[in-house]
Amino acid sequence: MEEKIVYSDIFRAAWKGLKSQFWLLVGLFIGFTIIYSLLNLFAIPAKGETMSISGVIVFILCIILYCLFVMGYLKNCLQTLDGEEPQFSAYGQMTRRLPAFIPAYILFSIIISIGFALLIIPGIYLMLRLQFFYASMVDENAGIIESFKRSWEITKGHTLGLFILMFIMILISFIGTIALFIGIFVAVPLIMLIYGYTYRKLTAPAVQ
Repeated sequence: MEEKIVYSDIFRAAWKGLKSQFWLLVGLFIGFTIIYSLLNLFAIPAKGETMSISGVIVFILCIILYCLFVMGYLKNCLQTLDGEEPQFSAYGQMTRRLPAFIPAYILFSIIISIGFALLIIPGIYLMLRLQFFYASMVDENAGIIESFKRSWEITKGHTLGLFILMFIMILISFIGTIALFIGIFVAVPLIMLIYGYTYRKLTAPAVQ
């Protein structure tokens, strides 16, 4: 089987993409973090109080905003990796995918939670095999079940490589966090580009 997960190639491509669109990708993430954090302040009830109707509405808006940003941002990362200029219109385009993405995201969370409840290892395995469901939804307009099947298909035979890559991304996130916390605004875009490039490699036709 062709080795599609080459860590040096993945990191090189992701870093190149980050440098080419550094201010845009970092700026978008900073902007989202500020808006999302402010919205959450209105959703979290004060100590000893129950969540109000308005709090519930804001909480739902936070979920919608998060899902929309994740999809649009991944689209921007894929555009960057493809040598294209990231388009803000990606976020508008992704609104049409929300009715499918939100249930898929919830289903993914439930599956992973059940897997982790079964002595952790099944949860890690399922997460590695199904993690590209939302990349498939964003890039291929796949449906809920189709996106899970697609992720399962492209990750076949690459579980160990993806497991090691997961730890590399966790390490990048950790380094970004301890770098006066500001580094997380660089680490997250880099991780998203790593994720996007890995998806691109896994879906690329096999070289004969």
